[in-house]
Amino acid sequence: MKDMFCFQCQQTAHNTGCEGKAGVCGKKSDTANYQDALTGALIGLARSAKSGHKTYDTDEIVIKGLFTTITNVNFFNDTIKKLTAKIHEERGKINAQKYEDYDMECLWNDNEDIRSLKSLILFGLRGMAAYAYHAMVLGKTDDEVNQFFYEGLYAIGENYDLEKLLSLVLKTGEINFKCMELLDKANTEAYGAPVPTTVPLTIEKGPFIVVSGHDLYDLKLLLEQTKDKGINIYTHSEMLPAHGYPKLKAYSHLKGNFGTAWQSQQSEFHNIPAPILFTTNCLMPVRESYKDRVFTTSVVSYPELVHIGEDKDFTPIITKAIECGGYEKEMNLTGINKGSTVTTGFAHETVLGVADKIIQAVKDGKIRHFFLVGGCDGAAPGRSYYTDFVKQSPKDTIILTLACGKYRFNDLDIGEICGLPRILDMGQCNDAYSAIKVALALSKVFECSVNDLPLTLVLSWYEQKAVCILLTLLYLGIKNIYLGPTLPAFISPKILSILVDQYNITPISTPDKDLAKILG
Repeated sequence: MKDMFCFQCQQTAHNTGCEGKAGVCGKKSDTANYQDALTGALIGLARSAKSGHKTYDTDEIVIKGLFTTITNVNFFNDTIKKLTAKIHEERGKINAQKYEDYDMECLWNDNEDIRSLKSLILFGLRGMAAYAYHAMVLGKTDDEVNQFFYEGLYAIGENYDLEKLLSLVLKTGEINFKCMELLDKANTEAYGAPVPTTVPLTIEKGPFIVVSGHDLYDLKLLLEQTKDKGINIYTHSEMLPAHGYPKLKAYSHLKGNFGTAWQSQQSEFHNIPAPILFTTNCLMPVRESYKDRVFTTSVVSYPELVHIGEDKDFTPIITKAIECGGYEKEMNLTGINKGSTVTTGFAHETVLGVADKIIQAVKDGKIRHFFLVGGCDGAAPGRSYYTDFVKQSPKDTIILTLACGKYRFNDLDIGEICGLPRILDMGQCNDAYSAIKVALALSKVFECSVNDLPLTLVLSWYEQKAVCILLTLLYLGIKNIYLGPTLPAFISPKILSILVDQYNITPISTPDKDLAKILG
């Protein structure tokens, strides 16, 4: 098996690309190559679908295939190869004309500017596929969203020029906005509109299960199956916003949140007396001290771990929870900044519900500026920037946040403005839709563009869902975004200059310098 090449995440080696036998994320070279083969098969399927007759099954396998290749989702060669075989089988069903799989080496060795734009499209598609998948399991699909997966994949294998590819990059952002809207509707119809909720970080005595990832449907099924069994459920990382949804809050054994962001799981799960369920990324290589207690479901897969299949029978996890027994006494855990609680549930309906109060506070000079400080977390030391930024932000500013990057500061008590906490957690990464909806609504009220609002986006990125959100922001024409902790390795100097010139994307520097620049 040849050496790997992968540069799709923020922590890629030397900020140029993971090469050799393994990646920084723990993915081995053979797994990376099988994922490339899967992607090449998807491009072949997209070519067939252009003249063939795709079905719902075709859409599902495309979305599932793209989702499987997101960083920290699937480390298991067997499941990747089986999915690739299903793609080949599906390609034979939809069209008599056969297309060969695309060789991903053609992309990785292409002209750097072409490679850069195609990577933005491909990685954006991967991120968007995660959102489409979560909506799909709740019965929500959109023809335009599904069709664009084929259009984007098809483009990867074609000799398009820079202008054509640039337009497709922005279209990826446009369609992702529609996809996030679809998922927002799916979640709120299924579980109700999120409401502000204080979530304890204390772990009660007795059996419990920790649920990580993004899939609220899997959490709902587990809550139902553990009802009245004396087992408490705790969220982890991106599952935290589940506490804000009324129909999930109704389960009295959904107790609180365990641990912080994904990159700390290997230490936080060390010898944990309970099982952990991964519903999506971000799964890290599993250590022996808790390996027998980790379960996967959906597209997540890892060698030698018990996988809960499509029947969603969580009996093995429930049995393991009872066997482990949990802690013998209450454990008073804390966040990174030693706080004992965090808050969530400030989605667009809640924030816009007090819009009059916010608008008046801005007009009265009580709120000077809004910062959206959010995105992915990671292990890079430079990510302490975001904690320091929030700590140094003036008391007359509000911090909107979302995704797991908030764990850097979400347990801080930095006060209130007009009865609102200064830190407003809007939810998961896909809830960037909430932040955008709030910004668009405020721009109408103040009769100005979003770029003229007292609002600055200070974003951290790690994987491909952050990429598709960035593309959505660019599609919407949002400028002056501060991005860190490093710029994507897959963006070439020429493409970066285009983004800087057109959108004024700015690499983060230091909190004090950036705050001074933003606030004048």
